[in-house]
Amino acid sequence: MEVYIPSFRYEESDLERGYTVFKIEVLMNGRKHFVEKRYSEFHALHKKLKKCIKTPEIPSKHVRNWVPKVLEQRRQGLETYLQAVILENEELPKLFLDFLNVRHLPSLPKAESCGSFDETESEESSKLSHQPVLLFLRDPYVLPAAGDFPNVVIEGVLHGIFYPHLQPR
Repeated sequence: MEVYIPSFRYEESDLERGYTVFKIEVLMNGRKHFVEKRYSEFHALHKKLKKCIKTPEIPSKHVRNWVPKVLEQRRQGLETYLQAVILENEELPKLFLDFLNVRHLPSLPKAESCGSFDETESEESSKLSHQPVLLFLRDPYVLPAAGDFPNVVIEGVLHGIFYPHLQPR
């Protein structure tokens, strides 16, 4: 697993003062996805991870000014933090994998002892993100031309392949 934080952005909010969102790039088994997290989420992860594994230092929670140079240092520090957690632990805790939205095996020994982010995650982040499956009642490429007699052999083979549960017994 490889983890990088290629960028960050400042978010304005009417309900609270602005905050920085860090874009995390996760590369695992040849697949890449992105997760966006605020520093407060990194800090919450760190507090929970400290209870069950050896953790590296995390960048300071308090930043005096929000100039790009300081935020870039924080980005680099958080990237180093994530990479160090991966390097220093043979088995990654479920809590850490949840933070990165990575699917994991249900029976990781350390995963059970660390708890989960499920209590704090929003409904939106836990929804599946796949497209619906398209179903053809007949193979659109093997349809007989208008006026031709239906090909009984092709009809039988397609019926047997796609509808085996409808076969007479």
